[in-house]
Amino acid sequence: MRIVGVIVVTGLGLYLFWRVRGVVRLLAISLFFAFALFPVVEAVSVRTRAPRGLVILSVYLVLALIVAVIGYVVIPSLVSEVHQLSRDAPHYAAVLRGNATFRHYDDRYHLTAKLLRDTHRLPELLAKAAGPLKDVTVGAASFLTQLITVLAVTFLLILHGREYVELCLSLTGERRERYRQMVVDIKDAVAGYTLGNIIISVLATLATWIVLSLLGVPYSLALGFLVGFFDLIPLIGATLGAIIVAIATLPVDFPTATIVWIAFIILWQRFEDYVVQPFVYGRSLKVNPLVTIVSLLCGAALFGILGVLLAIPTAAAIQIILRDWWSARPATDTRSDGGGDSGRVPE
Repeated sequence: MRIVGVIVVTGLGLYLFWRVRGVVRLLAISLFFAFALFPVVEAVSVRTRAPRGLVILSVYLVLALIVAVIGYVVIPSLVSEVHQLSRDAPHYAAVLRGNATFRHYDDRYHLTAKLLRDTHRLPELLAKAAGPLKDVTVGAASFLTQLITVLAVTFLLILHGREYVELCLSLTGERRERYRQMVVDIKDAVAGYTLGNIIISVLATLATWIVLSLLGVPYSLALGFLVGFFDLIPLIGATLGAIIVAIATLPVDFPTATIVWIAFIILWQRFEDYVVQPFVYGRSLKVNPLVTIVSLLCGAALFGILGVLLAIPTAAAIQIILRDWWSARPATDTRSDGGGDSGRVPE
């Protein structure tokens, strides 16, 4: 009866979890945002001695202004460059055909025809991505509702986070300090990864934009944002963005511009791996490579791009919990062995 009861309760719990999976996803996103913004709010609140609620609203306002500037300045430029690329595609294809090596492979694999077909469809794909007005309206309303929910929950978590944590820790008894340290480690890991990933992506965008502008590559701004976006994806994102930009440099000054770009991106990756990431992340994020790959695959399968972005901090949190559990085992075993031998007389 006990086994049957456990199975029934577990089944009901999994069923309820599946029914509210959307709410759980929003709570998870809010939790990660709270971990990421908590150090910023804490630092500003301590230095200015301003109320924490006012500091949180100020941070929200700054983020909203950044998004507004990007939407007002960058998005129109990106759309214009996409349309210009679609119109200039035949000219670039003709320039590529002027190279004997490319012409040999083009005659064999029909690369130019495929590129022209895809570039002519860019405005169509851009319009299709926007969708009809009705879908945009409904989607915007749904997104706005979820955004307000995430911002409200994040606000409460940052404002009363310590109270919630202390309430939960009060139920742990003598292990309170151990679990408190584990929560601090998880907070540092998630905050370090989230802020660090954004900083590294911004640096990659600026570096790509500057180098492509110096090389005279058109659409350097759009390509820079493309590299920055792909750089948010761990392991393979930067490589995918570099390949796309390398293709864009072919019509400019082949092979000089392409070689310069490849050399730059190799050096930048080494600089990012050995200088930027250790400086930004510090020692708060050390995830096993195998765990990283598995978490990325699971995150992509569950939530797509959002799952990929949240996979590494989630894996780091799970790894911290498992490490704490594993480190506590020897002490438990030692205490149990000592208690068992205390009543024996040495031979």
